[in-house]
Amino acid sequence: MVFLVSRFRELLGVAWAGLTARWSRTLLIMLGPVVGVAAMVAAVGLTESAKGDLQAKLSKLGTTLIIADAGGSFGQRNPTMPEDAVARAQRVPAVEAASAVTGLNGVVALPTEASKDYYAAFPVPVQAADNALPDVLRVPLQSGRWLNDADLDNHTYSAVLGSSLAHKYGLIPGEIRTVRLNTVNFGVVGVLAPVALAPELDNAVFITQWAAKNDFGTEGKPSRLYLRAREGSTQAAADNLPKAINLGGPEAVTTKVPSDALAASAQADKTLQRVALFAGLLALFVGGLGIANVMSISVIQRSSEIGIRRALGHTRARVGGQFLLEALFVGVLGGLVGAGVGIGVVYGVSALQNWTVVIDYARIPTWIGLAVGVSVAAGLMPSAKAARLEPLETLRLG
Repeated sequence: MVFLVSRFRELLGVAWAGLTARWSRTLLIMLGPVVGVAAMVAAVGLTESAKGDLQAKLSKLGTTLIIADAGGSFGQRNPTMPEDAVARAQRVPAVEAASAVTGLNGVVALPTEASKDYYAAFPVPVQAADNALPDVLRVPLQSGRWLNDADLDNHTYSAVLGSSLAHKYGLIPGEIRTVRLNTVNFGVVGVLAPVALAPELDNAVFITQWAAKNDFGTEGKPSRLYLRAREGSTQAAADNLPKAINLGGPEAVTTKVPSDALAASAQADKTLQRVALFAGLLALFVGGLGIANVMSISVIQRSSEIGIRRALGHTRARVGGQFLLEALFVGVLGGLVGAGVGIGVVYGVSALQNWTVVIDYARIPTWIGLAVGVSVAAGLMPSAKAARLEPLETLRLG
C-alpha cells in the first residue's frame, strides 16, 4: 500500500512538473475551462443579482400600482376622463387610493431665458397634479415639499420638479428658483424623488389644477390616473376600472400595471442567463478540442522524454497516467481560475449598478467539475497516444 501511494505521489510530481515546465502552453490550454466557467458563473450571478435588485424594488414600491389613461376616439388630440374620475375609480372595491394628473399641451417650461430655443424644440412635460400623487406613488420628496391645499386656496404659482429634470436644470437643494411656463413664473417648492414604476414623471414639471385652469385653459379633467389596489387584487382592479370610470360614456379608458413590465424584464434576464450558460458550455467544449490538439502535439514534442522514461522501466499505464493527470490539473486550475474571474465580474458589475451581489456558490463545484470532466475527456486520446509509444519509436519522432 505504501509503495502504491509512493508511486502515485511520484506520478503527480511528474505530471505537475510537465505542466509547470511549459507555462505558456499550459496557460493557453487553460483558456477554454477559464472562459467557460467564468461565463457560467458571471451569467448566473449577474442575472440573479439584477433579479434580486428588481425584487427589492418591487418589495419597496409594491406591485399594486395601476395607471389608467384616457383613450379618446380616433383623431382626438387630447383625450380626457370625466372630471370626477377619481371618485368613480375609488368606488371600485379593490382600489385603495387614486390620484389624477392632466397633461398640458403647448406649454414650454424654461429654466432660463437663454434656453428658450432648446426647450421649445424639446419641450418638458407639464402636469397638473393633485395633492395625493406622492402618497399614491409611494415616493417621497427628494427635497422641499409637494403641492398642497394652501397653494390651491391662495392661488400660489408653485411648481415641483421631477428628479431628472431638477438635475438637468442644475437645481441646488434649498435654492430659491423659478421656472417660467410660457409667460408665467412658478416658484420651485420641491423635487420629487425618482419614480421607478413611472419614470416618465422624473422629467416633468407639476403644478396645481387651479394654475392649469386659470393660466392654460384646461377644464380640470384628468388625462391619467395613478391608482393603488389592494394586495392581491391588482389585476381585478385594472380590469374593472375602465367601466367604472366611463360608466358607459364615450370616454375610453385603458389600464396597465407597470410592475408587470419589471416582471417581464426578469423573465428576459432568465432567457439571457440560459443563452450565456449555453455560450459557457460551448466555450468549454471548444476548449476541450484545444486541449486535445495541444496535448497531442505535446506528446510528439516530448517523445524523447517519453522514450527515456519507457527505457527506465516506466509502464505504458504510468506514461498515459501522467498525461491524463496533466489534463486533470488543467481542468481543475482552469475551473478554479474561471470561477474566480466570474465572481470578480459579478462583484464589479454589481458595484457599478448598485446591485446586491447574489452568487449561487452551490453551483460552482458543478461547473468546475464539468470543466474537469471535459479536460479529462479531451486528454484521453493524447494519453493513449503517449502510452502506445515505444522507446525505439521515440527516436524517430524526436
